Amino acid sequence: MSSSLLHSPAHLPPSFALHLSQQAPALLESGTLTNSSIPVPFLSGAETAETWTICENLMISCLRTGDDQSAHRCLQKLTDRFGDTNERVMGLRGLYHEAVAGDNSALAHVLEEYESVLAGDPTNMPIAKRRIALLRSMGRSNDAIAALIQLLDASPTDVEAWSELSDQYLSQSMYSQAVFSLEEVLIITPNAWNIHARMGEIFYMSAIAAGSGNDSGVEKALVDSMRRFCRSIELCDGYLRGYYGLKLTTSRLLPMLSQTSKSSSVTTNAGTSEFNPPSLATVQKLNQRATAQLADIVRHNSGHEKAFEGYDQAEIIAARELLDRDTQRIER
Repeated sequence: MSSSLLHSPAHLPPSFALHLSQQAPALLESGTLTNSSIPVPFLSGAETAETWTICENLMISCLRTGDDQSAHRCLQKLTDRFGDTNERVMGLRGLYHEAVAGDNSALAHVLEEYESVLAGDPTNMPIAKRRIALLRSMGRSNDAIAALIQLLDASPTDVEAWSELSDQYLSQSMYSQAVFSLEEVLIITPNAWNIHARMGEIFYMSAIAAGSGNDSGVEKALVDSMRRFCRSIELCDGYLRGYYGLKLTTSRLLPMLSQTSKSSSVTTNAGTSEFNPPSLATVQKLNQRATAQLADIVRHNSGHEKAFEGYDQAEIIAARELLDRDTQRIER
């Protein structure tokens, strides 16, 4: 169990997070967690590098499942060990207050406390990020964007902040700004295949939002999306999300390309350069590759093969439905 608490509980399934939080009272009383036959000191006796990571993650698991009392005990132990003024402890205390807030007025009071702390120390990153998260949860997207920009002025290499800024822009349908933010992420982590796929999703959403009002703009957005998905699976072979996106974009591109001349070029909106779409044959091959890979992943995962057990079941279901729709369209 302690090995599970060494990883962020935000990525744990809700059922497993509930299981961990149900063990919290006993763990806090005993003062010891065990991993197989190896005892791990917990909040008593000699400290280890894992002790306080376990305590923090146990607190977050308890907050996720509504065990505020156990969460407060974990927070108190962290406070006793590191002090009230430790920035990480301050961020966790703010998270606790947000979780137990009963109404919007209580959340507004927490926000005021964040702003008071930042007025005295603008470089307190945990509090700055908690303030941004709270603004977002309160539906104040414009304020959250402004706060993110201010944070990035102070810390321009913060990948998490750039990613969050992209999400905020996307929530406002500001697609070009969302793409720009992820481009900043790729400058720092160029081989992040999930970020390439996320950019592909944003290009795809921008194409769908544009509809048929600007055929050249839609086609360019779809091609940009296709290329990003190709890059994601180039970096991570077997990446289901990449193949899913490639299947979607190529399926939309094929009828568009079949209506245009292969040798023609489409002028971009800016009118300063030319955009040459890929050939119809290339897109057909990519579509066939994506279809084959998705079918392979779904088949092996359904057969419970060990090498294919790590996929998210929601993504497997979505891939199966996409393949079924394609099959039904061919049969018609």
